[in-house]
Amino acid sequence: MMTTEVSAAHNRTMSTPSLKRYAWLSISAALATIFLKGAAWWMTGSVGLLSDALESLVNLAGAMMALAMLTVAELPADERHAYGHGKAEYFSSGFEGLLILLAAVGIGAAAIERLLHPQPLQQIGVGLLVSGVASTVNLLTARVLLRAGREHRSLTLEADAHHLLTDVWTSVGVIAGVGAVKATGWLWLDPVLALLVAINIVWTGWKLIYRSTGGLMDIALPAEENALVQAVLDRYRAQGIDFHALRTRESGARRFVEVHVLVPGEWTIQQGHDLVERVEGEIRHALPQSTVSTHLEPLNDPASHEDITLDR
Repeated sequence: MMTTEVSAAHNRTMSTPSLKRYAWLSISAALATIFLKGAAWWMTGSVGLLSDALESLVNLAGAMMALAMLTVAELPADERHAYGHGKAEYFSSGFEGLLILLAAVGIGAAAIERLLHPQPLQQIGVGLLVSGVASTVNLLTARVLLRAGREHRSLTLEADAHHLLTDVWTSVGVIAGVGAVKATGWLWLDPVLALLVAINIVWTGWKLIYRSTGGLMDIALPAEENALVQAVLDRYRAQGIDFHALRTRESGARRFVEVHVLVPGEWTIQQGHDLVERVEGEIRHALPQSTVSTHLEPLNDPASHEDITLDR
């Protein structure tokens, strides 16, 4: 039985296109934006643009981690990892969240220093133009990653995309702040914008870490996905079949659903088998990339109702 399950998981893995090319795209975009934003900071001396460049360094580290974890996650199931290696993606998004928090600390420290010791900005127009080009690169890359992440249920790609989108909005805020300095001459606007950037990316980092922790702790599927499973079960309840002990979780791109199926005690094994095959098939149809496990029990046996708790 184990050999069959491992072989099936291996076939699923081999038939799924590799997502590593998206990680390479993210790495390339990070390198390009580091160069562009670094040049913008060097030309202007803006601590806001420096904070933007530092966040691109975080993007690069996160993209490299994403590449490593996607490589692990794509490994086929084996005898020691019968459920596959999908959880490796949670390490990537958690690591990126931690890097974001560390970058926020660095940005905040630089902003406070500049707030206490303001300095005039140089070549603002050219610096803003270069930073705008970098933001456009991030925006286009984020859209590609987000679409791929949702299509392939990859938390790693979604996390990378949301981080890049945050970077885009951060850049918009910084550009607005530097432009305001040029228009008003108020040098304090630049470090204040940098502090707001730090607060913004702290929130992004926290959300990534929280979501990664939930996946590693085998949190249940989202309510809307559980509702799809319940809809399948309810259709069979109308036919006199019952269910209990439903448990769900996800591991990277794969979902796992377990449920006990209660049928009339006089049914033959073949009848019960045919039913659970249909139930499992309909759940997999409602939730693609799902592994569904069922346990068949007689409906009229009191013992069947004694194992409905989670610790059974």
